Order: sequence, then C-alpha cells, then structure tokens
Amino acid sequence: MIAVSNIELHFSGRVMFGGISFLINDNDKIGLTGRNGAGKSTLLKVLKGIQPIDGGDIMYPKGTVIGYLPQELHSQSDLTVMEETKKAFELVMQYNEEKEKIMHDIETRTDYESDSYMQLIERLGEVEHQIEIHGGYGVEEQTERVLKGLGFDPVDFDKEMKTLSGGWQMRVELAKILLAKPDLVLLDEPTNHLDIESVLWLEKFLKDYPGAIIMVSHDRSFLDNITTRTVEVGNGDIDDYNAPYTKYVELRKERREQLLGAKKNQDREIAQIERNIDRFRAKASKATFAQSLIKKLDKMERVEVEEEDASAMNLRFPHAQASGKVVVEAKNISKSFGEKLVIDKQSFHINRGEKIAFVGKNGMGKTTLTRILVDGLEHEGTFTLGHNVTVGYYAQHAADSMDGSDQVLDVVDRVATGDIRTKLRDMLGCFLFKGDDVFKKVKVLSGGEKGRLALCKMILEPRNFLVMDEPTNHLDMMSKEILKNAINQFEGTVVIVSHDRDFLHGLTTKTFEFTKQGIKEHIGDINDFLEKKQVEDMRMLAKKEETPKSPKGDLNTKDKSSTSPLGDLGVKDREKELKKIKSDIEKSEQKISDLETKIAETDKMLADQSQFHELTKDPNFYSNYEALKKQLESEMSNWEKLSGQL
Repeated sequence: MIAVSNIELHFSGRVMFGGISFLINDNDKIGLTGRNGAGKSTLLKVLKGIQPIDGGDIMYPKGTVIGYLPQELHSQSDLTVMEETKKAFELVMQYNEEKEKIMHDIETRTDYESDSYMQLIERLGEVEHQIEIHGGYGVEEQTERVLKGLGFDPVDFDKEMKTLSGGWQMRVELAKILLAKPDLVLLDEPTNHLDIESVLWLEKFLKDYPGAIIMVSHDRSFLDNITTRTVEVGNGDIDDYNAPYTKYVELRKERREQLLGAKKNQDREIAQIERNIDRFRAKASKATFAQSLIKKLDKMERVEVEEEDASAMNLRFPHAQASGKVVVEAKNISKSFGEKLVIDKQSFHINRGEKIAFVGKNGMGKTTLTRILVDGLEHEGTFTLGHNVTVGYYAQHAADSMDGSDQVLDVVDRVATGDIRTKLRDMLGCFLFKGDDVFKKVKVLSGGEKGRLALCKMILEPRNFLVMDEPTNHLDMMSKEILKNAINQFEGTVVIVSHDRDFLHGLTTKTFEFTKQGIKEHIGDINDFLEKKQVEDMRMLAKKEETPKSPKGDLNTKDKSSTSPLGDLGVKDREKELKKIKSDIEKSEQKISDLETKIAETDKMLADQSQFHELTKDPNFYSNYEALKKQLESEMSNWEKLSGQL
C-alpha cells in the first residue's frame, strides 16, 4: 500500500495540489480524470518522484518499483528495439552474472563442509529465487511476446531506436515497463500511439496485471474495461470514486447537483452575513457584533464547484457553398505499395450530406483511401470529385505544413472570417489551448498539440466535404463532445476514420467496413453496424477478425496448426481438436508437476549437509540439475502455447 499524505504543489502562485491525500492499494486499477491542466500528468510525475512537491509526503513500502510512461518520448539511442527492450531485465542480468560466478565457485572448490561453502549454496538458492520471481527464465520469449503484442513485427526487432517515430519509441518504452513488472504502473495516455489490435492486447494485459495501475486516458472503453476506481483531479483537490469511468460520470453528476444545492444555500447565507456586516459596521454599539460576523465569514469553508465550460458548446463549422448531389464517384480503385496490395478494385460513391465512418483493422487501406480522396494519391481506376466540392482534410501529419514561427493564435486568425474572429480564444480553449498557450510558437508544440491546432484550423475554413483521420487522438472527453456536436450540425459531407465507438455513435449514417475481401457498405450508425455484426463493440469486432487463416496460395499446406490449431475445420473436427488440446494440457500439467517435485526434492537434499556431500560427488550433478530447470521452463512455455490454442 502506498500512502499519499497532504501533498502540496504550487506553480507560479497557482495551487496545483492543496493538500491531497489518498491510498493506492496493491491491486488498484485507477483512472485519473479531470479537465486539461487540472494536474493529472503532474500527479503521475509526483508519484514517480520526478516532480518535487512543496509539502506533504508519499510513503512507499521498502523496495517499491514504479514504472512510468510519459506522453512524449524522443530517443536517440543506437540500441536496437530488442536490445533496448531487454534493458527491462537489467536486474535479472545482474542476478544471472552472480549465479554464474557462484556456480563456477561451487564447481571448483572442494571444501564442501565449510561454512563459506554452505553460504554459497544458500546464496545460490536466493539468487535463483530472485531470477524466478523477476521472470528471468525465458527472457527472449517474453520480450518477443510483448513486442509482438504491441504491434512490432520480428523484422522490426533489429531496427535502431533512433530511426523509429515517437509513437513506436513509446511502444518500446511501454514494453520495457510491462516486462519489468513494477509494483505500480503509471501510464499517461498509453493508447494514443496504438492501433486497435495493440489496444486490445494491452487492455487484456493490464486487466490481468497483478500490481497497481494508475492511468490517464481519454478512451472511455479502455478505462471502463480496466479500471475499478476513478480519481478526479480539480480545484487543487481530488474526489475519489470507487467506480470505473462511465459509472463515475453518473455519480459525479449526482454529486455535482448536491454541491450546487449546497453552494446555493451557502451563497445565500454569505450574502445575508455580508448585509448584516454592512448594516452594523457603522454603529458603535454593534461594532463588536459586526467583527464577529467578519470572523465567521473568514472561517467559513467555502463550497467550490468546478465550472462547466459551456462557452463553445455551440461551435459550428462555417457555412460553405453546397456541393453537387454526388460528392465522390470511384470505380475500380486499386492501390499497391511495392508488392503489397492495399486496395483491390473497389467501387463506391458518396452523396451530399452523408456522414460515413471508415472502420476496420489497421493495414486494410482506410488511411490510403482518405489520401486518394483528398490529394489524389497515385492509384489505378477512376476517381472523380463532384461539382463544386471543396475538401477539408485532417490527419496528424497535416500539422507539419504549418509555419513553425507562427503563434497558435496567428494560425487560426489567418483563416477565420466573420463573427467567429471575436471568439478565437474560446474556440482554441475547446481544443485545450488555455490562457497563454495561445501565444506559443508552433515549433515548440508537441505532436498532440500540433494535431489539435490543425483540427481547430480546419474547422474555421469553409469546406463542404470533410475527411478526418483519427480526429479524437489527443482530445479530452469534453473536446470530443464539442467536436462531435459540431460535426452533427454540419450540413456538408463527412468521412471519419476512427476506432472510437463513443465518438461515432449517433454521428454517422453509413459505415464502410474495410476487410481483406474489400470494402463493405452498411446503412446506419456504428451501433447498427455492430448489432448486425453481432459483436458488442469495435474491440470485439477486431478480436473476431483476429482468427488466423492460411495465406493465399498455401491452402494445401499440411502444417495448418502452426498458425491456427483449428483453421477452417468443421464443427466435429473442431470438437475433436479441442479434446486433443485439452488432453495435451493435462499431460503438460502433469509433466510440470513431476519436474517441480524433482527440483523440490533436490533442493531439499542440497539443504541437508549429510546428503549434500554425496550429491556433489557426481561431476554431472549441477549440469543435470540445470537441465531439470530448463525442462521445466520449456514445459511451461509449451503449456502457455497450448492454453493460448485452447
């Protein structure tokens, strides 16, 4: 248990934390929430120990290990992806070196009955125990499993860190944290740089993680599926809710209504006291009474309710001239990158006023098609924009075209027209640029900040066809709602690439599903599409599509089980195969039990001085002992593989 006690922190006269306290239990899964700038990321840094505090204390149990993933990371390391990731096992490597030294000493010494020799044996047991509890057996396999889970292909393992983008570097850092298995994991927007498959894998990993987790995320589903507790940061204090995010929102609404009622009553009482002070202050006979009222007012603990920022809730896209009825006409569109065919002879049309969601697994061509729609990326087939169509495009890389020497306010002021120019700062606030942030130079903005600025800029330009690729990355919950409301009120045509079901719900009228077989059109919004697919949400859809299949041109291969143990078998054959896997698991579990018993018996004999001398007379004893442990490690891996197949 970690105890945070009355911590205080001030920035430029502003109270960030005014004496907050809470406990972090061993297996807590906590979501941090609050408005932008409330101090969520700062609190993570405080817990990690990289942000000094002005008062209070944090009490950690002795030996507590903390893993921390920041929002941004830029590495210039010459190490490869595999080498950098294996740094998670630095402690294990130290134990392995010590183990080798002890083994060498044991094998070369002959003073079997001396105290120092027995101490060596005891230390060997301690070191092996540490290696085991820190996951030191099967380092290579563990590293590959986590890297693959986070989206790396084996061909990426030998790439140098400095050649990777910031997003892929963040994945390596996340892999190191997960492999190190710290007691407390601190994650600041971990899903920003992940595709849907990696999010799914991470979600399962964290849900089953045996330690404590505190995370900042604006992915509602991710929070709901992992966290069981929500801590809201705001007004220099915290509110602790024993519930995941969606339930927290309901509880917060109830609590806010109660606080508003209490504040209204208190404001009424304060107003009455102030009137009495004004009335009695000038009267000598009542001066003492007036002073007592003033003291009462000073001692009163004020009820504070964080203001809801409704200043830009009615944000609208500027009016643009209407386009023709047909916005896009595409026939037999194909696109390849080298030998990889991404889009294969696809035909479709988009009509004026439609709002379409592009969904599907990464690599299926969603972003490629948006680039064909927007800037005519070289392709085969015919693609035509309709009469009077003007395109507005948002993607993360769109921010790269902005002048680095411009201030944030300059960027939007240059494209704004009409009455909206008087509300530019409010509008920037919707996209998390508060106060003096509007005077920052573009060149000093983070990738996420540049993306938000590009999105704000696009909203100000009059266009009748909007194409948006992952627009909700780096937006908080409120900003996503503001953007969603603006799109709902937009009278033009919209294409949105997104995996965010909450954002797409009630927003789109048609769904283009990108699959290996091509693009399939579905009428209705995202929930209609998901209901038709008989899956709960976008995440379940991705899982459903993850079942491996034999590659084209390899249908006659005998070793289908190397990819999927069931492949395309019929129901009876699948049941037969499942029985076989279950039988193999039982056999594997028995082998593990037998090996563990043998190792335990050997350990017991080694601890008995009378038996130890006889055992170590055999020159092959230690090599046989190590072989038993390697067999156990191998059988554990086999059991994991079989369990995965089951």
